[in-house]
Amino acid sequence: MGKIGWGEMLLLLIVLLLLFGAKKLPELARALGKSLNEFKKGKDEGDGNEKPDTSKQDPSGIKPDAKV
Repeated sequence: MGKIGWGEMLLLLIVLLLLFGAKKLPELARALGKSLNEFKKGKDEGDGNEKPDTSKQDPSGIKPDAKV
């Protein structure tokens, strides 16, 4: 269980064809591909910026320019 077979894939394609029509399916596939590419690009850009810059923080937790 978990893998999609040929029968299920064919049934899904027929249902999509009936719902959206033959002209709309290529547009939907193109839009899905573009959105996946944008998601991957954003994910790759976000991977490098995970840790905040703590080099300017005081270990005591007080900001250096804070007035006491």
